[in-house]
Amino acid sequence: MTYESKLSNTFMDQLFDAVLLLESREECYRFFEDICTIKELQSISQRLQVAKLLSDNKTYHEIEEITGASTATISRVNRCIQYGAEGYNIVLNRIKKVDEKEY
Repeated sequence: MTYESKLSNTFMDQLFDAVLLLESREECYRFFEDICTIKELQSISQRLQVAKLLSDNKTYHEIEEITGASTATISRVNRCIQYGAEGYNIVLNRIKKVDEKEY
C-alpha cells in the first residue's frame, strides 16, 4: 500500500527528491543551511531528539530537561509518533539498526 500525503504536490516532490540526492552529512549541512533558517533547523533537530527520547521511554520532565523542548512540543511529537504518518517510527527504527551495527 502506497502512502498518499495530504502535502503532496510538485514543489514538495522536488524538495524531497533533492534531499534524497544528498550523499553526505557535509552536503546535508550545506543544503539545509541554505534552505532553512538556523531556528528551523534547531527546531527540527530538537523534535527528532524528543522522538528518540520518547521511544527510549523517557518522561516529559526528563525530555524537557535534556532538550529544552516545551511540554507542548513533546506532546505534539508524541501524538505524531502515536497517530501520525509513521515518519518518526521509520527513522527511529533505522537509527536503532545503524546504532546496533556500530557496537
